[in-house]
Amino acid sequence: MREGLRLLVVDDDVELCELLTEYLEPHGFQVTSVHDGEAGLQAVGHKHFDLVVLDVMLPGLDGLEVLRRLRALSPIPVVMLTARGDDVDRIVGLELGADDYLPKPFNPRELLARLRAVLRRARQPESKAQEQDAASARPEVLRVGDVELHPGTRTVSCGGRPVRLTTVEFNLLEVLLRGAGRVLSREELSLQVLGRKLQPFDRSLDVHVSNLRKKLGEGPRGVERIKTVRGVGYLYGLPEGDGPNDLPDRGGKDAP
Repeated sequence: MREGLRLLVVDDDVELCELLTEYLEPHGFQVTSVHDGEAGLQAVGHKHFDLVVLDVMLPGLDGLEVLRRLRALSPIPVVMLTARGDDVDRIVGLELGADDYLPKPFNPRELLARLRAVLRRARQPESKAQEQDAASARPEVLRVGDVELHPGTRTVSCGGRPVRLTTVEFNLLEVLLRGAGRVLSREELSLQVLGRKLQPFDRSLDVHVSNLRKKLGEGPRGVERIKTVRGVGYLYGLPEGDGPNDLPDRGGKDAP
């Protein structure tokens, strides 16, 4: 991880902010702390940050409203801090586009691990796309039915209309499209998309899948695009007549 990653912490617990600053700065983060939602939005609007840590419980604008407004402005990765056992806040936060969450109280080492995983997810696809584009006469495009994903530009269209996805949703769709036609386990998806092992009772992945389904809508003739395989995971269905080898348009020579 490169030095000087800019981290914004939005939390009204001043002592916690000081603790996180003291712990994270030796690990290569430049930490800025603000203590209410309005200040958090203003900070993001005036300065570039690589990542935001956002508490749900804030004076004035709560963290969920801050996240809602933030997502209308920027795809910046966000890790939510929630009260332990408050599943509602976690689920709503993920539905609004949070990349991950961590319940309070937490060990700063766990937060550091989550931050690194979120940043890794946000940065790895860009490096991979650059390598693929350099080795190809034209950028790679993944197409399954009417869904088209461009790893290089990190854009998605469905039925010809652009679809705005969060970092996690984009990475999830890319993994599903590359594995279209086969069942991908929740454990495999958690590792590839969230960058961590699947934890018992952790529904983060399922919420991201639900969000992705809503944004893509139903497939042609009302067919469900992402199918749940109970007890196993998920499957992105191939259009009738397509096979797994028909999926990627990897650039270079045109297909016959």
